[in-house]
Amino acid sequence: MNLIKSTGTFSFFTIISRMLGYLRDILIAIFLGAGPLADAFFVAFRIPNTFRRLFSEGSFNAAFVPSYASELGNGKEQSEKFATKVFSLLIISLFFVVLIIEVFMPYFVFLIAPGFSGSEEKMSLAINLTRITFPFLFFVSLSSFFSAILNSHNRFAAAAAAPVVLNFFLISVLFYGSLLGDGLVYYLSYVVTLAGIAQLIYLYFYVKKFYIPRFAFNFSIDEKIKNFFSKLLPSIFSSGVTQINILVGTIIASFQASAVSYLYYADRIYQINLAIAGIAIGTVILPQLSKYVNDNENEKVSIIQNKALELSLFLSLPATIALLIVSEQIISALFGYGSFDEASVKNSSKALFYFAFGLPAFALIKVFSSFYFARHNTKFPFYISLISVFLNILVSIIFFKKVGFIIIPIATTISSWFNCVLLFIFLKKDDFFSFNSFFISRFFRILFSSAIMGIFIYYLITFFETNLAYDQSFKSAFLIGIVIVGLISYLLIAFLIKAFKISDINLKY
Repeated sequence: MNLIKSTGTFSFFTIISRMLGYLRDILIAIFLGAGPLADAFFVAFRIPNTFRRLFSEGSFNAAFVPSYASELGNGKEQSEKFATKVFSLLIISLFFVVLIIEVFMPYFVFLIAPGFSGSEEKMSLAINLTRITFPFLFFVSLSSFFSAILNSHNRFAAAAAAPVVLNFFLISVLFYGSLLGDGLVYYLSYVVTLAGIAQLIYLYFYVKKFYIPRFAFNFSIDEKIKNFFSKLLPSIFSSGVTQINILVGTIIASFQASAVSYLYYADRIYQINLAIAGIAIGTVILPQLSKYVNDNENEKVSIIQNKALELSLFLSLPATIALLIVSEQIISALFGYGSFDEASVKNSSKALFYFAFGLPAFALIKVFSSFYFARHNTKFPFYISLISVFLNILVSIIFFKKVGFIIIPIATTISSWFNCVLLFIFLKKDDFFSFNSFFISRFFRILFSSAIMGIFIYYLITFFETNLAYDQSFKSAFLIGIVIVGLISYLLIAFLIKAFKISDINLKY
């Protein structure tokens, strides 16, 4: 496996999806702004989308890939039997979960957005919209199963491209936003579920080369299946701890007007780097790392772990510095139009600023967790994640009345660094990871390159301050130019001081 090329492939399609997601959110900001309609839709969209992230962005992989890889070693027939049992159980369990929540949706939405209870109209709208979007969970979870099969065979492109379908569908509706009026939120909600169906069909055409999906009622739940499902729930929680923290933040933020929307727009920005620096790397290394662990090839395990950590920091550190410097300009350039006024820009940018402090931790949690997942251990990261979420809730609740919604990104960042440091400490204690001299040398060079890039970007932002103001028509063009120049400067400095080498691209692990 070529780590950089595989990560590059995964990241390319992820970037395409996220860029379309930004276009989608720009249009939503124009037509809905940060008002009650937007809050209701974002709650309805957040719930299935959070489950999508929990299932598709590494957590289902964490439980399935090591188990499926072991079965592949026993032959195609054994691996197909295992996959069919998992597929059948998923269909049955997902069907009943969706059915039960649809019936009890008012209570479910109250749990997710209790702050909406003060407005009967807002709560009623959120319930109706969530009923429409929730079946998306069924289809996207099965899509995650197909993606895990593909990833197990080191096929990452199709799975990474699947979210493009959702964004394409939503953008198609948003182009008619001015004609649909307040009914736009209903059309968007219906399209979410339709996109889930389309995504599943799209992935089927790729996965059938490796596995023909079959549903069977007459299957036995053997020890292998029990073992898999015992790992699945902990892996969903531990892999998706960042998303769970954001969902917790949404629940608490629902008590403040427009806060759900502010957090949503901020979340959208840093997620693109998290998808590349954490999710992509964690997903790509897992099949090969599982194989090396099973074969007791400890030297190769150490090399791939150090390289994954290095690549994660190479991508997340400069992004963190850039977001800290230009958080307000980014929010303004991307979303500061139409109904999304200057106050909304300032509030969303504050949230983004504090989320940025946690970005390296968000990414490293994904990478460190994969070191445990490759060893068929999903429970220990789960326990740490549980403590992390409790810490997040505690800090958020204690300071929410005094600080307001801004405590949500602060608490998420604090709890994520706590999670990251604990994972690292116990990886060292269990002798599952150790730094090599090559990583330590690269780390300080990455840090230096990031700092110099930050100084350069700060100078450019100051120089073009007038052109980036909220009321400027071409602020997006100036921001894109500054980001491109900053990225080029970072890569150039990194290359000159050997924080990155061209030969790294061709290395296989």
